[in-house]
Amino acid sequence: MTASTPSTASTTSAPAQADAAATSTTGAASRGARVRLAGISHHYPLRHDVDHGWVPALMRLVSPAARARYEAESAKPDQLPVLDGIDLDIAPGEFVSLVGQSGCGKSTILRLLSGLETPSQGSVVVDGEAVTGTAPERALAFQDATLLPWRTVRENVALGPQARGRLEPRRVEAALQVVGLRDFADAYPTTLSGGMAQRAALARALVNRPRLFLLDEPFGKLDALTRLTLQDEIASLWASQGFTAVLVTHDVEEALRLSNRVIVLSERPAHVVEDIRVPEGLGRDEAAPEFQRLRRHILTLLGR
Repeated sequence: MTASTPSTASTTSAPAQADAAATSTTGAASRGARVRLAGISHHYPLRHDVDHGWVPALMRLVSPAARARYEAESAKPDQLPVLDGIDLDIAPGEFVSLVGQSGCGKSTILRLLSGLETPSQGSVVVDGEAVTGTAPERALAFQDATLLPWRTVRENVALGPQARGRLEPRRVEAALQVVGLRDFADAYPTTLSGGMAQRAALARALVNRPRLFLLDEPFGKLDALTRLTLQDEIASLWASQGFTAVLVTHDVEEALRLSNRVIVLSERPAHVVEDIRVPEGLGRDEAAPEFQRLRRHILTLLGR
């Protein structure tokens, strides 16, 4: 088994395997997006905190501490490498989780897929087109709900259509119905619980009917019971709407519960350590020996 190949791989190509898994899970053709990351490497520029001018230069001549600080700052690299040669194929309708150590670049992958950033090297392709910017069919849900406090729940959910110059009240009401917030449509964010605020954020993303739904630890700050409830709701939404989902999480059980593939990433700069196929239906039985075996295996890969 190679590092970037699904654990259940055969001689079939990676895209064909992904298509087969997606068809097996959904039982029909999906409206989700096809995703291809090819040779993705990414870095961020680093700022050197170095004082210039004649006064700092004079201080370095007379002060060993100032000189040592200057030399330490000057020795820092110009770039922080985050991703290193990421190759990933995701078939329409798949639910894929990214797991890895904190700061390894998981959220960066979502930002590249959403079009918020452009890779330093490689290509990001969704439905056969290179990603060059954001688009409503690629929705991103963050860990924080980030609702506008001066707008009601309904008005927050309507932000996407309004930004595109459209008034789509039926779609807004449908999104509120899907997440169970129709009775709270006129409430303001300050009156909502954490779980309700996250539901509103999910509705704001779903109102655009995304073909690719990117989830950046959306349950990370919720209590355990609300977290489990929203996990079930996301699973139901995915099954009913057929979008492609990519979830970033630190919770291995959450990844196995929701996904049909788990991508394990290395420490920064991240590469794919293993692409693990989750057997259909396994997430419904956490006590199953295979669930526990995969959990232990992933934790071992993560160095835990």
